[in-house]
Amino acid sequence: MKRIFKNLTFQVLTAVVIGILLGIIFPDAAKAMKPLGDIFINMVKMIIAPLIFFTIVLGIAGMGDMKKVGRVGGKALLYFEIVTTIALALGLIIANVVKPGSGVTLDPTQGQEQVAEYTKQGAEMGFFDFIIHIVPSNVVDAFAKGEILQVVFFAVLFGFALASLGKTGKPVLDLFDRIAKVFYKIVNMIMRVAPIGAFGAIAFTIGNYGLASLLPLGKLMLCVYATMFIFVFVILNIICKIFGFSLWKYLKHIKDELLIVLGTSSSESVLPRMMTKMEAFGCSKSVTSLVIPTGYSFNLDGTSVYLSMAVVFLAQVSGVDLSLTQEITILAVLMLTSKGAATVTGGGFIVLASTLSAMHVIPMAGLALLLGVDRFMSEARAIINMIGNGIATIVVAKSEKEFGVENNESVEQDEKSPAALRV
Repeated sequence: MKRIFKNLTFQVLTAVVIGILLGIIFPDAAKAMKPLGDIFINMVKMIIAPLIFFTIVLGIAGMGDMKKVGRVGGKALLYFEIVTTIALALGLIIANVVKPGSGVTLDPTQGQEQVAEYTKQGAEMGFFDFIIHIVPSNVVDAFAKGEILQVVFFAVLFGFALASLGKTGKPVLDLFDRIAKVFYKIVNMIMRVAPIGAFGAIAFTIGNYGLASLLPLGKLMLCVYATMFIFVFVILNIICKIFGFSLWKYLKHIKDELLIVLGTSSSESVLPRMMTKMEAFGCSKSVTSLVIPTGYSFNLDGTSVYLSMAVVFLAQVSGVDLSLTQEITILAVLMLTSKGAATVTGGGFIVLASTLSAMHVIPMAGLALLLGVDRFMSEARAIINMIGNGIATIVVAKSEKEFGVENNESVEQDEKSPAALRV
């Protein structure tokens, strides 16, 4: 019994349930819990940028072979583009078949101030702006603001430079290895308060928005959740079978991370742990250190499903009958704009705004409809993004023959060990 209470899965699940109940019964008190979730997310964000930097540098410099680095990066980006395109297409197809926007009334006065702000930011976020954004003008500023993509770019350059020094760079590599271990120790300390963070975040969400706010857009939510379920257990499961590993065993291995993301609505909250978990699952450190951080900007499967369905939903609500050509155009635009969804706050809405402004077909006012339920769908987006990034890492590791079968087979035994039951 004592082991169960010390288990992170049990603690987070209990915290989420208590948070939901508090939000339903005492909504005002639940709203006051918001700082608990914010503090936990800030604690995680505090160490993400430096941890990603050291991990990527160690991975690249440890490889030694620069051709291999380019090959791994190329495979990862190709995989990301193929799978996110499938996710976008799946969302478009199901939204057209089910028609979640039929029967929903558009209130032109609802949330227009927020819509105007998102529209302004969306108009400013073009494809070339995204490309320019990748390269930091100030490295210190990139670390200070937690710009993951900019940190990844600088870390790759630093890793290449360090590797080219050979034996001269060995002392720096050893120092970075020791510093990285310190950061992973900090991660373990932060995860001890994960249940409190999950409780605060979910309690605020339910208390602030209320379950009643889900009813008018319940059909859209059901469609999004069902489509994401199909994406994971059909599309990703097929990928798992092709590359010879079990989806269920993988999901079981990251069950703690799934629950933390469910409570916090942020896949960033488990980024450091996911890198550790993927190494424990059998992926090499060098592949994991490149694929996971890059995937957080380029492999947003859950966000892709949501964006394509949201655009079609808004067209249906606005009475716009999209032609096949227009829907293919939507797919093409989203393939570009969705890559910037993780680089800015409120990325999902801003990407939607930039997509609608690029098309000039669907009225921007429809965005207001999504404001109330977006928070309830963000959990699903974050969970699918995280699951997809882990699978991408395994696929690339297997293609590089850097997946330890012996590690994979010992996962279940490791999870049952006393050490695994501790937070």
